[in-house]
Amino acid sequence: MPVRPTEFRWTAELAYVVGLLTTDGNLSPDGRHFDFTSKDYEQVALLKQLLNLDNRICQKPNGRGDLAYRIQFGSVALYRWLLEIGLMPNKSKVLGSLAVPDSYFFDFLRGHLDGDGTISIYNDPQYPNSRRLYTRFLSASLPHLQWLQSTLDRLLGISGAIDQKTRVWSLTLAKHDSLRLLLHLYYHPDLPCLQRKKAQLAEFLNL
Repeated sequence: MPVRPTEFRWTAELAYVVGLLTTDGNLSPDGRHFDFTSKDYEQVALLKQLLNLDNRICQKPNGRGDLAYRIQFGSVALYRWLLEIGLMPNKSKVLGSLAVPDSYFFDFLRGHLDGDGTISIYNDPQYPNSRRLYTRFLSASLPHLQWLQSTLDRLLGISGAIDQKTRVWSLTLAKHDSLRLLLHLYYHPDLPCLQRKKAQLAEFLNL
């Protein structure tokens, strides 16, 4: 059955959902409907499970013509709650800080990473026995990434670097800072997450 108002108390699962909706979710201007689209079926199915939805997952081409998966659903209560914490329709370029409690920030950020983040691992060209690791968070909104950066600095003492790409901004953490962060993102083996990204980190985090 659909989500209910009484469910909008912060939990690790709900914080992860907020991270997903912040990146790959779209709030309709009508004040009740949501669209969530991802190339990963697993991710859409996980959102459906965590929000206890009975809506159907459909296939659709994404902006590049590749196959993607989509779920649409409605909830006035969830919509209003998300507005209260800082999300809004047409958020891509104007999103700023969100009212995420510190105790659930890393669950939120794990959802953010699964939505619009990347993990890059490759051999160091100068030291063949060493592996490089970079964690990146992407957003079309610079203020939003600056909020992520300042919160990471406040909570973990790491900040990374923000750079402008072709159409988005990127917050990048190198290996040392990535490892500190990722240990906080994957602090328990049974947390909701995109399994293919988690699998990339097995050699570093003993997952």
